[in-house]
Amino acid sequence: MRGARRRLCSALIVAYGLFSLYAAYTVFLRPRRPAAPRSHRDRHGPRGFTDHVALGNEEWNPWDADEKNELAASQQRYEANLKMIKYARSHLEQTSLRVQIWGKAAIGLYLWQHIFGGHLEPADVIAQWREGSQNAGKTYFSFLTGPSVVPGYFSVEAEHVVLVLNGREPAKIAYATQWLHYAQTLMETRKIQHVAVVLLGNEQCNNAWIQPYLKRNGGFVNLLFVTYDYAFVNEEDIFQWPLGVATYRNFPVVEPSWSMLHDPRSYLCNFLGTVYKNSSRETLIEILKQDGLDKLCWIAAREQWQPQETNESFKNYQDALLQSDLTLCPVGINTECYRIYEACSYGSLPVIEDVMTPGDCGNSSAYHSAPLQLLKTMGAPFIFIKNWKELPAILEKEKKMSLQEKIQRRKKLLEWYRNFKAWMRQKFINTLENSFLPSDKG
Repeated sequence: MRGARRRLCSALIVAYGLFSLYAAYTVFLRPRRPAAPRSHRDRHGPRGFTDHVALGNEEWNPWDADEKNELAASQQRYEANLKMIKYARSHLEQTSLRVQIWGKAAIGLYLWQHIFGGHLEPADVIAQWREGSQNAGKTYFSFLTGPSVVPGYFSVEAEHVVLVLNGREPAKIAYATQWLHYAQTLMETRKIQHVAVVLLGNEQCNNAWIQPYLKRNGGFVNLLFVTYDYAFVNEEDIFQWPLGVATYRNFPVVEPSWSMLHDPRSYLCNFLGTVYKNSSRETLIEILKQDGLDKLCWIAAREQWQPQETNESFKNYQDALLQSDLTLCPVGINTECYRIYEACSYGSLPVIEDVMTPGDCGNSSAYHSAPLQLLKTMGAPFIFIKNWKELPAILEKEKKMSLQEKIQRRKKLLEWYRNFKAWMRQKFINTLENSFLPSDKG
């Protein structure tokens, strides 16, 4: 940190010197334009004009006003540059922390673009290298992502690092550990001081592989932000993190519009997804087919999961969210799914099957009644059901709701989602600052 401050201070001093030299040159040394020779007509002009020129016992300079304006402009530039340097100095004093985020999992884009509201250059989603930066609180964040971000082949420009990793399956874990070992080497050589990890966890919460890397277990990772209802969440050094939208499918940042809020929607509900054998999703489809409820909803079921959407299927999915009052969210391998957050983005209220899935997810020292405790703790205004047999009564109620009631519900949902992302952003920043700047604590 001291080295970074020293470099910044040196750069500011050099900039200040250059601006000062430029201002001095402009004011004192810059050649002035010579006065243009007067024409014969000027010398023998009207009497009043000749008398005016003779006043003051000094020769009239037709460029005098221009020179004064130029001097004034030079002074303004000098003052503006001085003000900029003073601002930079004060800003350097305010920014106590520099954090570099290495986005090596798609969930990093949800963190940066959706929660932080950050931008990336270039905008092309298939670019080999993308980066962005912003100031937040006492921290300057920079974000790197893309296939070209490889251990040892990019500049480490901060002493504090957040690694965004994928730990869903063995192949992803093997790749994630390479990054952890790289960060550990940087720690041992004192290139960096602190490391936090944002982890796309296993859907059954089998995340034992990350435990030895945590500082509490003799490792070097100060903080862990992990998806799903991981039993080791304690709100001290392990925190639950939202799954977010499917950024790996390029789900966009959606800005609410007037029509999204106010227009009537064509469908009561939607479900576009994979229907697994012997799952509650089969039950859901059967119930929708009863009494013709499937005619009131946009239903597109498939038998096999597809990791990538076609342009047509992705557009259909977005249209279904936009044209439906409710989005049905049956459990998959885990109760939490991208569909929940994607529905929120379009003001379509999630109807969530509120049951625990098999695996190691469940109660923790922080949350005592899984699933979806992060969302429930934040007061998510969703419809939670225990069995899809409850759905017909919900849809009957939907039929009777007025457009105005639905508009108010959409506003409430979109406002909650906006506040949720803002709260997660602030919690993330505060947690990093409290951990990486311990002297600032109470």
